[in-house]
Amino acid sequence: MTRALFPGLGLLTTALFALSLLTGPAGFGFSESVSALITGQGEAVTLVMREIRLPRAILAVMIGASLGLSGAALQGYLRNPLAEPGLIGVSGSAALGAVIAIQTGFAAAFALALPLTALAGAVIAVLLILALAGPRGGSLTLILAGIAISALAGALTSLVLNLSPNPFATAEIVFWMMGSLADRSFSHVWLAVPFMAVGWALLLPLGRGLDALTLGEDAAAAMGIRLDRMRLQLVLGVAACVGAATAVAGAIGFVGLVVPHLLRPLVGARPSVLLPASALGGAAMVLLADIAVRLVLPERDLKLGVLMAIIGAPLFLHLIYKTRRAL
Repeated sequence: MTRALFPGLGLLTTALFALSLLTGPAGFGFSESVSALITGQGEAVTLVMREIRLPRAILAVMIGASLGLSGAALQGYLRNPLAEPGLIGVSGSAALGAVIAIQTGFAAAFALALPLTALAGAVIAVLLILALAGPRGGSLTLILAGIAISALAGALTSLVLNLSPNPFATAEIVFWMMGSLADRSFSHVWLAVPFMAVGWALLLPLGRGLDALTLGEDAAAAMGIRLDRMRLQLVLGVAACVGAATAVAGAIGFVGLVVPHLLRPLVGARPSVLLPASALGGAAMVLLADIAVRLVLPERDLKLGVLMAIIGAPLFLHLIYKTRRAL
């Protein structure tokens, strides 16, 4: 099963990436779209393919991979299948940074002001988590620190919305927080790539340690796993991935929660295998959802985060029901 899983996920992600490039309201034909993407023939179709659809599809892969990988890593470290990337408060803090940028008008100053302030919020959240959890804090301390930071970020975001004198800024904040890949460019891709690459480089090597941790913290320590170093690597990796994803696309939930749940039975519950599998599965899920956004009510600008919540919540409830019946 595992041998066929990765080729299958790779083919699925590749097919959805190609479909994402060919999906949209412009109505270009298949051959015309492919020709414009490769050769640059046709000014209008080339602009759509290379400057609108291509960065959108690339961001969908990057964000889906980051959220899926982060969710699998957190669930493995905390040994809790209900853990998800927003647990440590980074996404809420990144959203708070973006909200402040919109409300103060800083986001209108230049194109990348909003994602940059969102990344600044994520960095502040990481520093607070590390300070609150301390160098020797365990998984419970990490969870409590994340919940506290997430609650504070949510409260401050609500305060900004409550006191906002500008209804247009309030509407922009609400729409941004719903999450979307529309109107994203290669500027957003290049901004997110370095942070996500660092996150991937930190999280993917955690597989061996997470495998050992399934036997318990004492057993993992006896096998030479440094739990304090693993925790620091996990927090920094998740923060880099989730902070960058939130900065460029807003809040997109359920990917890091549902994807590891779907794939865990197929990998024998081994975190070392689940990490890369969840990255591919997350990329496929976000690509599929973003394609659906363009096909379902295209004239109403359905937000990606809203669709993910509509799909993800019932799916997760079904998984909980199946788990309960299996017990």
